[in-house]
Amino acid sequence: MHLHIIGICGTFMGSLALLARELGYTVSGSDANVYPPMSTQLETAGIALKQGYSAENLPLAPDVVVVGNALSRGNAEVEALLDSGLPYTSGAQWLAEHVLQGRQVIGVAGTHGKTTTASLLAWLLESSGLKPGFLIGGVPRNFGVSARLGEPDAPFVVEADEYDTAFFDKRSKFVHYRPHIALLNNLEFDHADIFPDLGAIERQFHHLVRTVPAKGMLLVADDQPALQRVLEQGAWTPVEHFGARADSDWQLVLERDDASRFQVIHRTPQGEEDSVVDWSLNGDYNARNALGALAAAHACGADLARSCAALSRFESPKRRQEVRGEVNGIQVIDDFAHHPTAIAATLGGLRAATPKGRLLAVIEPRSNTMRLGALKTRLNDSVADADHIFWYQPAGIDWSMQALIEPQGERASLCDQMDELVKAVVSEAAPLDRVVVMSNGGFNGIHERLLEALKVRWLT
Repeated sequence: MHLHIIGICGTFMGSLALLARELGYTVSGSDANVYPPMSTQLETAGIALKQGYSAENLPLAPDVVVVGNALSRGNAEVEALLDSGLPYTSGAQWLAEHVLQGRQVIGVAGTHGKTTTASLLAWLLESSGLKPGFLIGGVPRNFGVSARLGEPDAPFVVEADEYDTAFFDKRSKFVHYRPHIALLNNLEFDHADIFPDLGAIERQFHHLVRTVPAKGMLLVADDQPALQRVLEQGAWTPVEHFGARADSDWQLVLERDDASRFQVIHRTPQGEEDSVVDWSLNGDYNARNALGALAAAHACGADLARSCAALSRFESPKRRQEVRGEVNGIQVIDDFAHHPTAIAATLGGLRAATPKGRLLAVIEPRSNTMRLGALKTRLNDSVADADHIFWYQPAGIDWSMQALIEPQGERASLCDQMDELVKAVVSEAAPLDRVVVMSNGGFNGIHERLLEALKVRWLT
């Protein structure tokens, strides 16, 4: 069986390729942007990659071609596929039909934190001996891969994305998954390229709610007005809430400002159960992610105390506050944050965990939402915890980033050339500083370029 994937190096499609390879398929694929960590995973798995899109990339007789949701009409390889008459499908539909059938599916949804929460949940299930399968939009370092089948009778954790499915299927990907447990972590406006407003996203989330069976469970974060509006449209499944409220089914009580120690209280009609978590992550948003994962693991039969203990051994996924290196006491950290709320949460968590030195933020507003400027008015507040902000202006921005940085004064600078950006950051950074790089793309390999330039400055 031969599966060809157009757009294979996206986090979802690359993970899908790994599952297909594990099922015994021969897998090939193409993409315009081939970069680690996904390209490294695929090459290690023996999956042939082609840079760019063209009619020549299509195999002569694949069993099916899977089309990524970033592809549209006019793409050379998509046009050749349609002309060829070869069978094709979307990634979400292929996953539902070939992997999720017959499994207990846990879908992790939300504007932010899906990758971390799904990684946490998979690790908790693994620590409970359940050997879960998973598909995650990043690489959980506890596993070293972004997807695996797991045991056939074990739960399957899927990062449930609200982005549309394909150029021929404009529903959100997550409506294909039909989860038994849906974890709804948060909901804000995003994906301005496909959604006109928050209400449109809420409708898609309600479509997800409609697919969860009555014998399943909805785990819903507190203090999320948009999620409350989703539930008000109707729910046919038991609901448990998690958050910091004292009346939550699952309550989070922070014991340290950096959220590296917190208490979990689980309330049931039979009484309360509580446990304490000590772990290496920081930020109350990560503690909330962990709380949701604990609730979902418990719904799958995991023991709460054992799961809380397992969190001390959790390693955050690659590109989620991942320390890429350190030179003369200067840390370079990689983070995927690309939405104002996520940027603020990342910087707030790092600020609380940085008792000495400064916090330098290097930000590329690369996502479609950022390029369109839909949330640009929130960016100033999002960087309040940074001592200095280096903004990088990628091609395709059609709004004034210079106007963005003016209120930030001397603590902000703007670059549109990578060499200039690296030079500016390295000139500013000093021992004990933490440099956090935030982008949802490869950012032209800036992390290694920074580390090499820091070595030249401080070690030669």
